[in-house]
Amino acid sequence: MYNLLVGGAAGQGVETTAAILERLFKDAGCGVFSMRDLMSRIRGGHNFTRIRFGSEVPTSHSVHLDGVIAMNEETVALHLDELREGGFVICDDKVADQDPRLIKMDMDGIAKGLGNVRAAGSVGIGAALKLFGFEFDAAHAEAAFGTTLRADLVEINVRAVKAGYDAVEARFERPGGNFQDNMLVSGNAAIALGALAGNMRFYSAYPMSPSTGILVFLSQTSKETGIVVEQAEDEVAAINMALGASFAGARAMTGTSGGGFSLMVEGLGLSGMGEIPLVLVDAQRPGPTTGLPTRTEQSDLLFMISASQGEFPRMVIGVRHHLDAYEQTIRALNIAEKYQIPVILLTDQYLADATATVRVPDAAAAEIREPDPIPDGEYLRYRYTESGISPRIIPGDPRGYAAVDSDEHDESGRIIEDAETRIRMMDKRMRKAELLREELQEPEVLGDGNAEVLLIGWGTMYGPLREAITLLNAQGGARYGALVFGDVWPLPTGTLLEKAKRAKTLINVEQNFTGQLGLLIRQQTGIAMDAKVLRYDGRQMSGEEIAERVREGGH
Repeated sequence: MYNLLVGGAAGQGVETTAAILERLFKDAGCGVFSMRDLMSRIRGGHNFTRIRFGSEVPTSHSVHLDGVIAMNEETVALHLDELREGGFVICDDKVADQDPRLIKMDMDGIAKGLGNVRAAGSVGIGAALKLFGFEFDAAHAEAAFGTTLRADLVEINVRAVKAGYDAVEARFERPGGNFQDNMLVSGNAAIALGALAGNMRFYSAYPMSPSTGILVFLSQTSKETGIVVEQAEDEVAAINMALGASFAGARAMTGTSGGGFSLMVEGLGLSGMGEIPLVLVDAQRPGPTTGLPTRTEQSDLLFMISASQGEFPRMVIGVRHHLDAYEQTIRALNIAEKYQIPVILLTDQYLADATATVRVPDAAAAEIREPDPIPDGEYLRYRYTESGISPRIIPGDPRGYAAVDSDEHDESGRIIEDAETRIRMMDKRMRKAELLREELQEPEVLGDGNAEVLLIGWGTMYGPLREAITLLNAQGGARYGALVFGDVWPLPTGTLLEKAKRAKTLINVEQNFTGQLGLLIRQQTGIAMDAKVLRYDGRQMSGEEIAERVREGGH
């Protein structure tokens, strides 16, 4: 498994260079995982992408590098110490550092000579391909650039790749792999594809990093898919549009980040009281308020579980990886429709912007749950039922009046204030929460099933935890395992109770300050964590970091 970093200032083509390399590695058969570290600015600063590739599909990033393509001198200074033995840095010959690991080339001069100074990154692409033992294939390079650049820029950039390729000698053995036919998607794109496969017909959102990629993907494909995509004027409008579309009979979603969700809270309550199905995506970033808008964190969990005044059933799912993001979006749409509740999908900047090779899912195999038939007789929108799920028709149906109300109401939807009806209606709605437990998926077990040391995380900690457990068990001694929760509310407890009895040590691993899942577990089960491995600086923990901190006892 190799690790390559592409770094430079915003505006230097870092993202384009990384995207082309990802495509070329994938087309050569490699499994690929890339994570992005972006500053919140249009020009300047330091942006970089870590690309991990090899004969297997990586599940997370690594901080140890085999190579760097440095678009500026700052990248050299910041990442030189991350190189493994034999590693290299491709950079322009104007870089002052004289470290022998630097491979200096006239990247800017070559690009200028070809007629486009912005092709300097393509020179670096060619050199990296040669150093990692790949063959130069003009047709593959043209295809890769054709997906990103205008047609008139493709030839120049392919020539720049060839110039960089011819300027160096191979250093590493070319990795194998057979993943040419896999998809190469971001976490946001995986959610968008899941929404389409789950028969979502309406999506509304206000652009907010890091959720914006969902809106962009769906809007760019809306003509082909026939869905309605609306960029709202703000988050309040976005959730109310989605609720209106759902009330009218369309499967609907909205997406945002924590700050935008704060504005959506009253709309979430309307979904609960009106029993209007809704799927809401929260792509987490560090807060409070604006926080670090282009960084990652897992600090919205408890907020999502308790948001909006009053009590009503909801489901919260933390997506774990790219394929899971696709599958859980389909599942969320089905559950929202079946139980007439809001379902919240929690992702974060790490997964939202990360790119990975994923097997092509069979969209035709996606289970789309049909609504229950409407019983004969008088139609009552909020009819008391044993399950708590009332029959639902859409406006215009001749069988009855499609009522909705934000006030407490009776079976027909009329506003009430008497205590008896309030109790009956609350009991009806909350019965869905009990039934919802039958839908819960237990956390995935990683590593040793009889672990003495059990690491516990959720959502996008899946990839780093999977690698950390492999590293820890390879060292011998204690047996290590992990539980990675996807469903977090209601909290599934069966596997947790079983594994926690056997383990001598429980370690909570999360990307937040307080260990929110650990707090939730203690609240729901009485099980307390023995140690914590937490990070909250906006940067994602790697498997190597987790393993090292676990060996040190956590803190």
